Amino acid sequence: MTGPRRVRITGTGSALPSRVITNAEVAAMLGEPLDALADDAGNIVERRWCAFDESTADLAEAAAHAALESAQLQPAQIDLLIVATDTPEFVTPSTAVVVQGRLAMSHAVAFDVNAGGAGFVAAVDLAWTYLRADMRFTRVLVVGVSAMSRYLDVHDHRTVCVVADGAGAVLLEAFESVPGKPMDGVLATALVTDGRRSHDMGIFAGGARTPITKAVLEAGLQNTLRVTAQFPGALDEQAWHALTSQVLAGAHATADEVQWLLWSQFANSAVDEGLHAAGIATDRVHNVRDRHGYTGAAGLPIALDDLARSGRLSDGALVLGVEHGVGLAMGAFALRWHTTARQAAE
Repeated sequence: MTGPRRVRITGTGSALPSRVITNAEVAAMLGEPLDALADDAGNIVERRWCAFDESTADLAEAAAHAALESAQLQPAQIDLLIVATDTPEFVTPSTAVVVQGRLAMSHAVAFDVNAGGAGFVAAVDLAWTYLRADMRFTRVLVVGVSAMSRYLDVHDHRTVCVVADGAGAVLLEAFESVPGKPMDGVLATALVTDGRRSHDMGIFAGGARTPITKAVLEAGLQNTLRVTAQFPGALDEQAWHALTSQVLAGAHATADEVQWLLWSQFANSAVDEGLHAAGIATDRVHNVRDRHGYTGAAGLPIALDDLARSGRLSDGALVLGVEHGVGLAMGAFALRWHTTARQAAE
């Protein structure tokens, strides 16, 4: 007899733009040494921005293709494609539909999710729910992607130092659980929203409220990414503690058991505050921010793919992922890594 369905990650992939932006180039854009902006730049050495002929769908397609190869699956075997992004290819149709068509996912339903930088966890939560509850779905491909460089004011040090582009993807598959055996795969998720902070950071033109006009473009403010309010650091600490406590409780685990922490944060200082609140040692963090900058909803799956391909992610490892996005939106998940028979055969 089998038990309820469980959900494992059976493939990972990532994609980065070809254009590398160094700290020296950022300093030249801003007209001042980057060391004077250390709080904004954190430990970022370089970041990637889309070239003129690269876009959100290009990055998402490449990351999706890599995840399919990792899982040793064909596009036609996917039941659902969810793309998490706040920089869509078009206002409409969705980026997921574009990618579904490019990859010939003939069987897959496709749609976008926009939860800012917390979009990937939100999409994983959706995929996990579908796979456990609906027998029509067996395989879901989730892509987190950002091409926010398209919306930067290159003279704004609060954003240009940190923001970067990229895409990461995971393939989630449903399996029947076996009574008496330890649970693995995705164990718990948690999501937090505080719409009172919806005006603190964003791109406030281009939608129905403020369409793009000549006047908007000439002003150059609402059509570019703007930080309009200082985010209280205490909120990060409180939210991290609540999120990590919730997912660890759902996973029936403690902070001491966490072997790898993956995070996606705009501000570097928020991570230190969050780690302290969660009681997780800094040496358990797998961080790619120094090489890639802040890539929004793509940051966490890029880090997971990097960790998986490094060979350091062992079976049974407890992995915690935490994301923070504008809105305010935050999310977290806990999973125990499991190498499938297909992956082991590679």
